[in-house]
Amino acid sequence: MAPSESSILQHYLLLPSPLTSITTLEQFRTLFPRQWHSHPQMPRLFRDLQAQRNLVVDTVTENIALEARRGQVMRREVLKARLEGETEDFDAEVEIERALFGNKSSAKSAKHSLRSILPELEGAAQAMEDEIQKLQDEEEQLIASISQTVDNLGGLRYGELANPQLRDQCLDSLTSLQDACANKTKT
Repeated sequence: MAPSESSILQHYLLLPSPLTSITTLEQFRTLFPRQWHSHPQMPRLFRDLQAQRNLVVDTVTENIALEARRGQVMRREVLKARLEGETEDFDAEVEIERALFGNKSSAKSAKHSLRSILPELEGAAQAMEDEIQKLQDEEEQLIASISQTVDNLGGLRYGELANPQLRDQCLDSLTSLQDACANKTKT
């Protein structure tokens, strides 16, 4: 089977793209003046560059998946247009009824044939799977956010605050909000 467009793009864009496949930390150090080679921030800078590179790779991966879905939609539209142009799947009884009674007949033209419905169903199933995956990712992010909030609020049970200035900041913010509301009602 011939490779798909997405597999070609992944092979040529994603496989050679991790920073560690391009350079190592030691090679990265040699790009700087000698006095900076042993600086303790050098590994952190390398990891930061690696993280930025990984974000770009993730974006490219998402774009490849998006283009693959667009390609499927285009193929479906071409197939649909081609099938609408074809009229080889005749139902003899329906055609006789139309010939006898014209447009007043109860026979309706088929919207899909077996050939046209399969790509539609596959596309719909893929779209549903994509939507489910998107919702699951969103759910994971929400759960992580809620867990972090619960962890951050855990100290309140014992009267401890992670940020000792939080009380004053909240009071200042509330005062500012009250002032803004008072000014809004005056105008």
